[in-house]
Amino acid sequence: MTSAGPVDLSVNIGALRLRNPIIAASGTFGYGLEFAHLIDLNTIGGFVTKGLSLNPIQGSPAPRLCQTPSGMLNAVGLQNVGVRAFVAEKLPVLRKYDTPVLVNIFGYSPEEYAEVISILEDASGIAGYELNISCPNVKQGGIQFGSDPDMVFQVVGVARGAAANRPLLVKLSPLVTDIRLIVRAAQDAGADGLTVANTYPAMSVDVKTHKSRLGCPTGGLSGPAIRPITLRLVWEASKVARVPIIGLGGIETVEDVLEYLSVGATAVQVGTASFVAPSTVGGLVVELEREILRYKLQNIKALTEVLVPKLD
Repeated sequence: MTSAGPVDLSVNIGALRLRNPIIAASGTFGYGLEFAHLIDLNTIGGFVTKGLSLNPIQGSPAPRLCQTPSGMLNAVGLQNVGVRAFVAEKLPVLRKYDTPVLVNIFGYSPEEYAEVISILEDASGIAGYELNISCPNVKQGGIQFGSDPDMVFQVVGVARGAAANRPLLVKLSPLVTDIRLIVRAAQDAGADGLTVANTYPAMSVDVKTHKSRLGCPTGGLSGPAIRPITLRLVWEASKVARVPIIGLGGIETVEDVLEYLSVGATAVQVGTASFVAPSTVGGLVVELEREILRYKLQNIKALTEVLVPKLD
């Protein structure tokens, strides 16, 4: 798939070819169907479904969202219909769109990740998988998979064995001492791409009511406030990555997209901005094409080469 018109926006993530590098992020775009009446899904590079687990999850109590300075806290609690209901009810409708559907998956043991993938492997209409490794490994006392290189290698390896031919992305946690160790573990275990990064654990308290502003004590911070921090993570990850990196964190404008591309990202995911303006992902595609034309270039690869900053 390539973009129509004089500019080629297409990028490759492993064996997956996207018409452009603008992807709607997991957890902010539902199952894609919820946004189909708001934007033309066929114009974006792709979208990632909300996380799917082996069994349905009801999620956290309300309120699940609260605004923070330059950002947002969410505590949805990984609510989802479960992988079997997704295959039976959501996927048949999604097949009508000419847009790569990446399925975000999670589990509480390596075996759960593999079982979710094995169910999806028998279904058509899926372009690839994105592993959420920010979940606690219940077999290891609740330690996050994504915080330990050995556990990252284990869960990615098990998932890679279950995913026969489809591209496998790994969504990294930002809560690590050295993201380069996690990058090496994920790619050595068979990851085709890396999403950098998930939300940052945070909280907000209403001192008048003496309660959290969320139904849970804490949530995940996203939005423009985290962009500078995540940008650095992408830059650090790119130093050792042999696979494409997808930048995720606080993207609202085409300048934000270019900033991520300049430090090593091949594509980007747009999350919180879709809550503010659902048309953001589609608008960024148009603006990115204009930006390439402004540089008098013909493709996204040439633009990325021009943008590389001198940081030494």
